[in-house]
Amino acid sequence: MEKIDFENRQIQLSIVLKLHQLQRNDLNRLLYEHIEEYLEHVVWKKGFPATLHEAVNDILKVDAASVIQYLTSSAIVEGYYRPLSEFTNLINKGGKESE
Repeated sequence: MEKIDFENRQIQLSIVLKLHQLQRNDLNRLLYEHIEEYLEHVVWKKGFPATLHEAVNDILKVDAASVIQYLTSSAIVEGYYRPLSEFTNLINKGGKESE
């Protein structure tokens, strides 16, 4: 059984190809790390696939809506655990614009 990980060149190539497809079609600001994180925390949460072709198939199935949903949820959770003081610029900027 071949262990699939993010250091595997075929996996990296597949992620780069999927990244370029998503950037071209929907998400021009999407980063490699976003897809890698999505795969690790959502698609392969219970473990990497047993074979390379299964991993590549998983990567090619990634769609923009799922990545956006994951990134949005992650940002909300991350924001919940940050102190309010980190958001003062946003709060102050919002207050000035509404005046």
